[in-house]
Amino acid sequence: MKKFSSLFVASTLFVVSLYGQNDQRAVSILDKFSAAATSAPSVSMKFLIITIDQIENTIDSITGSVIISKNNYRLDLPENIIWFNGETSWSYLPAEKEVTITKPDKKDNSFQSRPSSIFTMYKKGYKNRLVEEKNDSYIIDLYPEDIKSDLIRVRLTLSKPSLSLSNFEYKRKDGNTINIIVKEYNLKKVPEPGMFVFSPDKYKGTEIIDMR
Repeated sequence: MKKFSSLFVASTLFVVSLYGQNDQRAVSILDKFSAAATSAPSVSMKFLIITIDQIENTIDSITGSVIISKNNYRLDLPENIIWFNGETSWSYLPAEKEVTITKPDKKDNSFQSRPSSIFTMYKKGYKNRLVEEKNDSYIIDLYPEDIKSDLIRVRLTLSKPSLSLSNFEYKRKDGNTINIIVKEYNLKKVPEPGMFVFSPDKYKGTEIIDMR
């Protein structure tokens, strides 16, 4: 369950789909957002995720952080840490002192295999609309082109003038709304050597489950 929730968070942090005719103003803003992120040494974020389940009438929240550099990332959540170096993924459960090693399919375009694609995936197969321009931000709605998608809508809020991501609302057909509030957004952090690889020396006594 913990592994599932971690992968769910990873996929919901950045997966976007769109519907309708593309809004050229929205595309222009997203292009600048994408260019800034993909040209930076890394994108690091600290966030709060609030999940509202309208069916169960529950509200849950979780904090975390992520750093992405090209197709490498490290995702830190209270109950799980995931490293990915472009080839291999390590999923560590601190409470169990257990790490699972996998090798995602390179043909897979999901966050797990190609994390950098989250900044460019809107360019193909997606539609968008600039909903509102405020003094300090742009609000852009993204809709699934595929009618079979689990998504109803994704709403991005980009701060002005930096175009940093400040909010991400993910509305699903199953009655769940996931609101990701970005507390910190940094494009200047240079990743330290070994940041995207699990180090057994730092987690002594960990059981290793190699699924490669």
